[in-house]
Amino acid sequence: MDHKAGFVNIIGNPNVGKSTLMNALVGERLSIITSKAQTTRHRIMGIVNADDFQIVYSDTPGILKPAYKLQESMLSFVKVALQDADIFLYITEKDDKEPDEEIISKLSKSSIPVILIINKCDLLKKAEIEKLKEIWTQRIAPQKMLVVSALHKTNVDQLIAAIAEFLPVHPPFFPKDELTDKPMRFFASEIIREKILLNYQQEIPYSTEVVIESYKEEETIVKISAVIYVSRRSQKGIVIGHKGGSLKKVGTEARLDIEAFLGSKVFLELFVKVQKDWRENEIMLKNFGYLQK
Repeated sequence: MDHKAGFVNIIGNPNVGKSTLMNALVGERLSIITSKAQTTRHRIMGIVNADDFQIVYSDTPGILKPAYKLQESMLSFVKVALQDADIFLYITEKDDKEPDEEIISKLSKSSIPVILIINKCDLLKKAEIEKLKEIWTQRIAPQKMLVVSALHKTNVDQLIAAIAEFLPVHPPFFPKDELTDKPMRFFASEIIREKILLNYQQEIPYSTEVVIESYKEEETIVKISAVIYVSRRSQKGIVIGHKGGSLKKVGTEARLDIEAFLGSKVFLELFVKVQKDWRENEIMLKNFGYLQK
């Protein structure tokens, strides 16, 4: 039997459920999920292996009009995903914003198979589903269209079958025991950032970046030291909170999730530093992995 392998890139606007779908497809919690837009900043790959196939899924940042250099970099991850896919999964839902016309034009003209996914089907009536199918048939004319609930895993098996149908014959791109292209310290930083998104309001989550300064695997424990960078001095006090209470809460929640992810005890230290206007600073964006050095 021929071996199949390919890159399956998940694309769509913010908050349509890309990360939830990615995690459902991979069977692991690789992408962080919150109700806030712009939760995903990087392109994250999740690898699913079997004897006769390898699927390399990519979760990408939501498509948006960049307001600063960080968002420009996030959009560049989407543009790269438009160039190296073997299959596109374009995901939308009932309350989705207007699609980016440039992206839609590229998908509609692409020779690469497009599977259009209408997500959150548990919130839709039959008439709404039919209307969305009609709209997206006109916009993209995808090779396949499926109605799913990524959160409840409704029709995810049908989606996997559709992906397998379009997957090209190819040897595996990665060793068969790999789950992702990212190191464990990356997921530790993402889990900490998720807790910041969940625990702070307004601009704070979007003005922070988490950097793992030290990651040491010892016999019975993993020791992690992380720095939370903020854009302004006033934000540092908010992140730390009264008598350090806010930072302690973030650290406790993050440690428990990192322990569950790693399957190991974790000692986690968090520090807060100010890096003025880092979202517009190309040197800092390179250091944080958003731009090529």
